Amino acid sequence: KNMPKEAARKPVAKKTAGKKPVQQKKESEFANLIAKRPRSFHVGGDVHPPRDVSRYVKWPKYIRLQRQKKVMYQRMKTPAMINQFTQTLDKHVATEMFKLLHKYRPEDKKAKKERLLKLAEAKKEGKQEEAPKKPMTLKCGLNHITTLVEQKKAKLVVIAHDVDPIELVIWLPTLCRKMDVPYCIVKGKARLGTLVGLKTATCLALTDVKPEDKKTFSDLVAVCRTNYIDRAEAIVRQQGGGKLGVKSAKKIEKRQKALAKDE
Repeated sequence: KNMPKEAARKPVAKKTAGKKPVQQKKESEFANLIAKRPRSFHVGGDVHPPRDVSRYVKWPKYIRLQRQKKVMYQRMKTPAMINQFTQTLDKHVATEMFKLLHKYRPEDKKAKKERLLKLAEAKKEGKQEEAPKKPMTLKCGLNHITTLVEQKKAKLVVIAHDVDPIELVIWLPTLCRKMDVPYCIVKGKARLGTLVGLKTATCLALTDVKPEDKKTFSDLVAVCRTNYIDRAEAIVRQQGGGKLGVKSAKKIEKRQKALAKDE
């Protein structure tokens, strides 16, 4: 009790210079939740990542038929008359062709009604010279175009390459060659159909063009003559198909290598 306050105090340890003692970290109770778990894709393992499964899709019947028909034409030897529809205009010439054809789209119902009204008024007043003339437009319809070709009124015939059944137009190139009417084969019956306001069109024809389009038209006719009319003999003789699939080609290649090795 009588001890002084200074003597009662406990001695304090001096701080030593150096590294602090390493304290062990306590493992968090959530540590296992974020642990790495590598995915395993063996049978009954993890869910597979998304991939292209179009090969395993059950496609609609009409799509299967389209694809089977295309492959069949490649594998089997096709006659020259069918094979000629694979020889279409190249992209650059076809673009120029459709630009020209777009200018001669048929008039719509409203424009036709206005023209006929003006024509009727001009006839009533006895001024037929002032009456509007029928515009130069594309001709469509297989029977109509056949008549124009037979009468040699058609200046250019454009045929679609994917008409089904092909027998509808298989004879038309031969008729054009016989009557010396320039023709060409382009991709897309639907593309031809849009020009005349229909879903699809087997063929179109031009009977005349405006003076400002005559140079472009003559250039296109020259290309069509070079590609089709002048090559008539080659087109008639050239068969299509006969292309092997990947598996068959590899088998033959493997067999030939084995034979070459034995020799």
